[in-house]
Amino acid sequence: MLLKNDIQALKYDKGTGELNNWLITETRFNPETLGKVEAVFSLGNGYMGLRSATEERYSKEVRGNFVAGTFNKFLGDKEVTELPNAADMTEMALTLNGETFQLTDGEILDFDRTLNLKDAELSRQIHWRSPSGDEYKLFFTRFVSLDNKHIIAQKVAITPLSRDLTLKLNSGINGQITNTGTQHFKEGVLRLYDQKIMKLEAHTTESNIDFAHFTRHEFTLENDTFTPKNTIFMDRRKIFTTFEPETIKKNETITIEKISGVYTSRDRDWENVDTALASFATVPNYDTLFQAHRKAWRTNIWEQYPIQIEGVDFDQLAIRFAVYHLTGMTPAHDNRMNIGAKGLSGEGYKGHAFWDTEIFVLPFFTTSNPKIARQLLEYRFLSIPGAVRKAAENNYEGAMFPWESAWLEDGEVTPVWGAADIITGEPTKIWSGFIEQHITADIAFAVWQYYQFTGDQDFMEKHGYELLFATAVFWQSRLEENSDHYEITGVVGPDEYKEHVDNNAFTNYMAHWNLEKAIHYYDLLLQENPALLEALSSKWDLRTNYRKWQEKSSKLYLPQPNSELVIPQDDTYLSKKIIDLTPYKEASQVGALFLEYNLDQVNDMQITKQADVMILLYLLENEFSPEVKQANWDYYEPKTLHDSSLSRATHSILASDLGDKELAYSMFEKASRIDLGQNMKSSDPGIHSASIGGIWQVVVNGFGGVRMLDGKLYLHPHLPEKWTALQFPIYWKGSRLLINVTKDTIKITNTSNNDVQLTLNGTEISILANTTFTNN
Repeated sequence: MLLKNDIQALKYDKGTGELNNWLITETRFNPETLGKVEAVFSLGNGYMGLRSATEERYSKEVRGNFVAGTFNKFLGDKEVTELPNAADMTEMALTLNGETFQLTDGEILDFDRTLNLKDAELSRQIHWRSPSGDEYKLFFTRFVSLDNKHIIAQKVAITPLSRDLTLKLNSGINGQITNTGTQHFKEGVLRLYDQKIMKLEAHTTESNIDFAHFTRHEFTLENDTFTPKNTIFMDRRKIFTTFEPETIKKNETITIEKISGVYTSRDRDWENVDTALASFATVPNYDTLFQAHRKAWRTNIWEQYPIQIEGVDFDQLAIRFAVYHLTGMTPAHDNRMNIGAKGLSGEGYKGHAFWDTEIFVLPFFTTSNPKIARQLLEYRFLSIPGAVRKAAENNYEGAMFPWESAWLEDGEVTPVWGAADIITGEPTKIWSGFIEQHITADIAFAVWQYYQFTGDQDFMEKHGYELLFATAVFWQSRLEENSDHYEITGVVGPDEYKEHVDNNAFTNYMAHWNLEKAIHYYDLLLQENPALLEALSSKWDLRTNYRKWQEKSSKLYLPQPNSELVIPQDDTYLSKKIIDLTPYKEASQVGALFLEYNLDQVNDMQITKQADVMILLYLLENEFSPEVKQANWDYYEPKTLHDSSLSRATHSILASDLGDKELAYSMFEKASRIDLGQNMKSSDPGIHSASIGGIWQVVVNGFGGVRMLDGKLYLHPHLPEKWTALQFPIYWKGSRLLINVTKDTIKITNTSNNDVQLTLNGTEISILANTTFTNN
């Protein structure tokens, strides 16, 4: 039986005092909406991500533990590389006085599952009446350690309220977990060490990665630790122990700790399974681990990113939620890895990295933690060989980056077939991996943006210049000559509802930008570092390509605003059929349009999935006048369904630029509730990484007004009417600035030893080292 009379499934106001706006609470158990909370409440540290499935099993759960960078390909022509679902170590099956603990049975008298963002700990409090009428209180907690990246820690406390308790616990390591039916692991060694530590080894079928899983248990009754009677059993890819303690008296509390660890041969410090075991054997108990974990979050995360919003409690919670997941999804420990479109919170998009990283997530790290931003860009540099191979396979030159990326050397890993066509009943072909090519320019843009914010010359000399040149070599080979100009035909732009279009404005403008930046830095290196230029020239034939860049860039067709100042999204968009989109824009279900039309039909309508021309106006904003921006907003936003989670954040920022505070805030509200809101089916495959990054961009770039234009820092805040204050940090050229905006005052504290120049509300100012500038 489920709790009744709950209006909302999630609550946001449980926290008080020091925990105000730090807690997200599930108020009722619903076996039909497990996936949402599994993803939204997922725990992670960048090394691994753990979906928050409960200790007990349910039919519609999706258990998941994903270790970054451990991709594997199931054998078969139709399969692509994906992040394998590692063995589950969180299951703890409880039998209480002969009855299986299941919330679908009996009666839930009280229920509360809470994610504490501040401590990155998940807790669950339950008062349960069994089918026979016995009552129990159970308190579960768990975390994935930020201090020790290999560790998952769990604790459960059980108190019998009706009579003495005979308890049986079945717990261990389950390697029978799959990726929606696909088994990525070969059978490995199972073993019990010292009657205490269980081990399960596994080995990926194609990528040959060794996994070593360990777990151990500790029992405490009224502060006394003991070892209960137990029986171990092994099955195929599974090792479990059944524990049977002596009778627990009524109103006494038994506490069980389960500490688990996962190690892989991809770890930079991996030697073998024995060294992993030795490392795990020295891991302390739950409370000691938690204190170190808690300190790591407070020191490394919340003190590093002190973003404060005053005026709307939910908005403060939302930005903390964003930072929490940005931390958990990012493999900050290893530049051979990148951020998946679902982070490490689910199987969605198979763990692959998209343009989401460079355009939506990377700006957070570029301005807040440049060291991590550099590592994410180094991943792209290290994956140049795969990009070169993709270019060659398509008869192009240079580096053509994959739409979806996994292993550094993989090249393209986008699946070829997708969901069923509502009209034909056949699978829909996914064209993104073939013709959605703007990602190559997006990566170049992110390299340049990082350089402008950080001034990291070492990165540019080792990686950045080559990325800019290699991508420009691709674009010059990609352009198609048409009479006296060049075009880019047969592509998909950011609007994935328009396939095989010619001269998508975003793609053409970004390709042109990429070529122009390559020309600029070629000229710069010719004067300042000819030796480096010579080394890169010999690798990429830059002398020949430089001439091609100059000739082709000057003749590349760039769609211009028409008489109404509207930039054509592509050559035919403005001539397509217009239909009433009101019912689809108001639908609670994303993609409701495809219940009535197929993609071929939508391709012939003026319908846009997400920001396309709009994101062009955001990224290259100083190339377009305010009048052009307003005209394009007025034209395209009514035709945009925002069916991608990437869309509303961009629109919110542009609405701020256009002076519409109310609309900007409305778009922000909708964006911040994509994962965090009350739609209990929005996040089943995993959280929306790009949307999470977009929330931060709205707060800092939109409402905070932070921009970098032509290599200079600008600040022009647009505080929402409902907010009274906003505080956030950014790094600029190695200096850390703490910016505090209220209705009447802007304070900028320079915490570095260097002066900083910026333009504040149109006025150039200099903020001296270790001083605070105040603008009343």
